Amino acid sequence: MMKEPSALEKVVDLMQEFASITGLIPHLKLSNRYLWTDAFAVCNYLELYRQTRDESFHDLALKLVDQVHHILGRYREDDSREGWISGLSQEEGELHPTKGGLRIGKKLNERLPGEPFNESLEWDRDGQYYHYLTKWMHALLRVSETTKDPVYIGWSLELAQAAHAAFTYNTPGGFGRMYWKMSVDLKHPLVTSMGQHDPLDGYITYLKLQNACKRFKQSSDMPDLSVQIKDMSQICRGMNWLTDDPLGIGGLLSDTVRIAQLKIKYGASMENGMDKLLVNMLESALLGLDHYSQGQTQKLPAPYRLAFREMGLSIGIKGMEYFYDLLNLNESQFKDHEILRDLAEDLLNYVPLAESLENFWLKNENRSSTSWNEHREINMVMLATSLAPRGFLGI
Repeated sequence: MMKEPSALEKVVDLMQEFASITGLIPHLKLSNRYLWTDAFAVCNYLELYRQTRDESFHDLALKLVDQVHHILGRYREDDSREGWISGLSQEEGELHPTKGGLRIGKKLNERLPGEPFNESLEWDRDGQYYHYLTKWMHALLRVSETTKDPVYIGWSLELAQAAHAAFTYNTPGGFGRMYWKMSVDLKHPLVTSMGQHDPLDGYITYLKLQNACKRFKQSSDMPDLSVQIKDMSQICRGMNWLTDDPLGIGGLLSDTVRIAQLKIKYGASMENGMDKLLVNMLESALLGLDHYSQGQTQKLPAPYRLAFREMGLSIGIKGMEYFYDLLNLNESQFKDHEILRDLAEDLLNYVPLAESLENFWLKNENRSSTSWNEHREINMVMLATSLAPRGFLGI
């Protein structure tokens, strides 16, 4: 009887296949790059390197960063414009590849000014998404932490500045808001509504970057995000994080793990309301999970399910094991420790749900479905992240 592959071996297989089918190995000029997927993939390769010390995974992470910047940091081949989307020269663009943001990597070019809006078609059109950019900021931070090279966190900080300037604005009443989707060159919004968790995602990401860069001696030359952090904090005030979307719930839980790490590492520089924010986020995630678990989605056959959304939830749930350990090892860092511990224990009851979602998508017959193959790259990368989540969840 053949031995069941370990979780690590499954991650290796998934990420090697991903490298092959997207043009990372061999290194192809016309590679298939998609910013959200690639951000998770970078974290996965770094986690494989951490666990195996195999330099090939380290090299794949760096190759992927290079490909993303040279493909998604530049205009598409079917665009009349050429070069870096930042407008920088070829030489300056190489030094600052994220200064104009990064394209999503959708199949179709962006909607042109004056072209009528088509909601269903917009999902397949290029542009820039804020919550994709924050994922890439996080991935670059993880690269700097692994390589000890400050250039990557410098690119991440420049990306944060560019994204914040383009996506945030004030209403006539003086309230801060955000756009959902911007044009490729960040000059005009394509979708003006605001993503429910975008301000929270930005706030936590900026805090990570601002504090992490202090560990590098070059920090005095790096962009400062104090103004951006204040802006995001104000936009977050009074917002409701409750959602029944599995990917949204998973994102909330993942962000709580990062806040816990921030409090432990940089507690003195954190705002006083962090414990209250953590409680709010965990309560919202728990309510959303209660609602989701009572539904029928996870009981449907594969063609009617989206693996990457379910894996987003699984990643967040499994992060609660890490969160619970952090709480118990650092009680003095959390004023609301008992409330947070009780919430974490309630959320840990959903670990079997995460495992069942993983096991469903590990079955070959389910990965032969149209719903898997239509989103193959993002599905396989997020399944790999769920199997080895520390690379993505850590700071």
